Amino acid sequence: MEAILLIGIQASGKSTFYMEKFFNSHIRISNDLLKTKNREKLLLEYCINTQMSFVVDNTNSTKEIRKKYIDITKEFSIPVIGYYFKSDLSQSLDRNMKRSKKEIVPKVGILATYNKLEIPKMDEGFTKLYYVENKDDFIIKDWEDEI
Repeated sequence: MEAILLIGIQASGKSTFYMEKFFNSHIRISNDLLKTKNREKLLLEYCINTQMSFVVDNTNSTKEIRKKYIDITKEFSIPVIGYYFKSDLSQSLDRNMKRSKKEIVPKVGILATYNKLEIPKMDEGFTKLYYVENKDDFIIKDWEDEI
C-alpha cells in the first residue's frame, strides 16, 4: 500500500497523470469528484482500512494542506510519495481554456493557487519525491533540493 500526493496548480496535468500512471492500481481521492470534506474523509478512511493504495489528486499547494495527509499516512506506516508538477502559469492557463466549459477553473483561482504554492520538501515526511514536467509526455525526475 502507498499514498501518493499530486502537487501543483490547476491544469498542470495532475489528473491526466493519474489516469496514465495510477488508474488501474490506486483509488483517486479528488475534491473535484467528491465535493465535500466528509466524503473525502470517508474515502480516505476506507482506503486505509482496506489497505488500498490511493492518490490525492488535489492541488495540495501548501505544507499545511499536505500535512493532514502525511500525518495520517505516518500514523498507519503508509509510505507517502509526492509528485510535484512544474508550475508553468501560462501553460496551465492555456490548458485550462481547452477544457470543457464545465471543467474550466476561473483564472483568479489558478492565480491564487500559484501565488500560495509551496514547493514540497522531503522533511515534510515524504518517503519519496519526484519532479514532473508536462510536455508532450510526462517527464518524471528524481527530486533534487533545488528546482
